[in-house]
Amino acid sequence: MIRETEDPNQTMVDYFFLEGLMYTAEHPSLFFLLFLLIYSITMTGNLLILITVGSDPHLCSPMYHFLAHLSFLDACLSTVTVPKVMAGLLTLHGKVISFEGCAIQLYCFHFLASTECFLYTVMAYDRYLAICRPLHYPVAMNRRTCAGLAGITWTMGAVHSALHTCLTFRLLYCGPRHIAYFFCDIPPVLKLACADTTANELVTLASIGIVAAGCLILIVISYIFIAAAVLRIRTAEGRKRAFSTCTSHVTVVLLYYLPPVCIYLQPRSSGAGVGAPAVFYTIVTPMLNPFIYTLRNTEVKQALRRLLGQGSRDSPAGSPLR
Repeated sequence: MIRETEDPNQTMVDYFFLEGLMYTAEHPSLFFLLFLLIYSITMTGNLLILITVGSDPHLCSPMYHFLAHLSFLDACLSTVTVPKVMAGLLTLHGKVISFEGCAIQLYCFHFLASTECFLYTVMAYDRYLAICRPLHYPVAMNRRTCAGLAGITWTMGAVHSALHTCLTFRLLYCGPRHIAYFFCDIPPVLKLACADTTANELVTLASIGIVAAGCLILIVISYIFIAAAVLRIRTAEGRKRAFSTCTSHVTVVLLYYLPPVCIYLQPRSSGAGVGAPAVFYTIVTPMLNPFIYTLRNTEVKQALRRLLGQGSRDSPAGSPLR
């Protein structure tokens, strides 16, 4: 299962071996059930958000439009990593991933993760307009603008991921196959390259750093203006309502940004142990996001009650939501 290269003394690997997460090999059945539970909750929660936002006319504001995109991204992001981790816990063959499969997984992961990063920035801008420019909000954030902003985030994510995938897999991989990680990510894959990866690491650090830092700076600036506007609200109830629309977004942004900082600022320190921070934003955060947005959002909770109540009544076409 190796391919010859132009140099007869070198061969190119056709597959990699994912070592997985530390300590999971000691109790594979237990961790398989744990990841199965997490994945089931993630898919159910995000699917419920998608169905609720798509079917309830009360949730037609731009905030919920972007929330639907976030739920879809979370469901896909979890699907890129968790099933392969579960397969590796069942059989040794489940840890094997083809060269092409590794490239696809790396592309999909960075496509979804970077798109989510851009989406968080757009959501912060949406909150800024809603709180700081309420009179201009309906015009500035109309349906066409929402669709355009969402399309831009997906396009930028696709281009950003394609750049890193091409840079990573243009290198020669001719020797070790064991990826000391639970999925194909840039730092652990680069460690296996039979070439100098200094330039790749610098581009990865600069590109991902610029994107992540740029988005985070824009988010922070948005919330500085939001905080200033909220503090000018005279009533305590008004301030509470304004802050409540932002706390969910701030929470998921913190959960999303902190773990990657630990990983991509130290590209040479990748390993099975370093995979622990990545678990949060690849597996745990997609599971928590639906709860964060529903538990702190009265409108979403009411819409879920209407949706579940409608289903339990088994009513015909004449639905009260229509």
